[in-house]
Amino acid sequence: MNYKETWTFLDNLQFFKIKLGLESMRMFLQELGSPEEDLKFVHIAGTNGKGSVAVTLLTLLAEAGYSVGLYTSPHLSSVRERFRINDEFISEEEFAEEGSRIHAILGDRQITYFEFTTALAILWFARRKVDLVILEVGLGGRLDATNVITPLVSVITNVSMDHELYLGNTLAEIAGEKAGIIKKGVPVVSGVGIGETEEERTVLSVVERFCQERSAPLFLHGRDFFVEPVEDNGWNYWAMKRKGCCQLREKITGLTTKLKGKYQMINTGLALATLEFLNQFGFSVNDSQIRSGLLEVSWPGRLESFCLSKADGSLVDCTVEDSLHYLLDGAHNPAGIISLQEALENDFQYDRLILVWASMSDKDFRTLLPQIGRSAQVIIFTRLEYERSAQPEELLDALPENIQDRVICENSLDAALAKAAELAGRNDLICIAGSLYLIGEARARLLGKII
Repeated sequence: MNYKETWTFLDNLQFFKIKLGLESMRMFLQELGSPEEDLKFVHIAGTNGKGSVAVTLLTLLAEAGYSVGLYTSPHLSSVRERFRINDEFISEEEFAEEGSRIHAILGDRQITYFEFTTALAILWFARRKVDLVILEVGLGGRLDATNVITPLVSVITNVSMDHELYLGNTLAEIAGEKAGIIKKGVPVVSGVGIGETEEERTVLSVVERFCQERSAPLFLHGRDFFVEPVEDNGWNYWAMKRKGCCQLREKITGLTTKLKGKYQMINTGLALATLEFLNQFGFSVNDSQIRSGLLEVSWPGRLESFCLSKADGSLVDCTVEDSLHYLLDGAHNPAGIISLQEALENDFQYDRLILVWASMSDKDFRTLLPQIGRSAQVIIFTRLEYERSAQPEELLDALPENIQDRVICENSLDAALAKAAELAGRNDLICIAGSLYLIGEARARLLGKII
């Protein structure tokens, strides 16, 4: 198959429902020659922050000269965004080549979209003989298609309510699914919290139990490693010495990153803590490479801000008088909305917040919208060209009556973006959020596709 045929075949797999389970994935990889056995992995699960931790690790290791594969999901505008080696996305030719190999072995059997892309990623990384693969969990962990590997280090960023239909209706159940990536004897780096709140205690008890049962050392943010802000907007990282742990680096002070948001400080700390363990396996990154690498980290669509000329839509410096200030963020669950609100309060200055929002109908937008809606002076609801996309009128009904008069409903994204640009003043902020599908389409219209 050529690239277009491979992409079409993959796209048609979306009609098959999500299927959680590992047996078919294991058998399928065996038929492909067990390419995962030739690779070294870092495996990353969690509710939010997986992609930020993954891309930070990739950037720091690449800065140190390693060849690193990165597999993430979902993509914003092209499926090829899911597959990277350092700064290089998979080419159309390589995508078609690996996809054709999978298609030929499949025959008449069915496979899910995510199983296909996971197998393709592993095949490509093995063929290119990368030094390390960073593999992001798609959904949950225990039964996710990526959980067929044994990594050097496992990472669990955090755990909050999300995907209840598949992962469970309680925080303990969801934490158990995430902790399902923990393997016997494999160290775990985590940001789940040290038990200061009831929610943290619930999650931590589950993660600790899994680690104890599987003799997996747990390296915990706030107990074993720390990140702290300093007055000049930078932050420090250091780790406590623990018996049987790794050779820890000295305290690193005055670190900065391009990524916006207070939570990115913790995500970066998770990546640095993971490096502590990877150093035992020969992956050495010095302090100078960490400092320079952090300034290169980029993760589109996650608190991504930029300014466009109001006259011609070109990218301009935000000091330009006739410009519009945009913020794109894929916040689509309660924890993501809290992080977005914190960033709006602490990292951005503006007169009015103009919120452009779309959601999938199977998401809990009735809980999310009242939270973020009160922060906006203008709310523009729109919909995407997906069967699952919620109607603007459904979103309107989710708001308290006392803020419904702030709402404008537009039935197309183009109309919503045009309305936001029309209404925005020089010192206003246009925030686009609610769905990564929305972010992908809006970003392509405003900035062009990533690849």
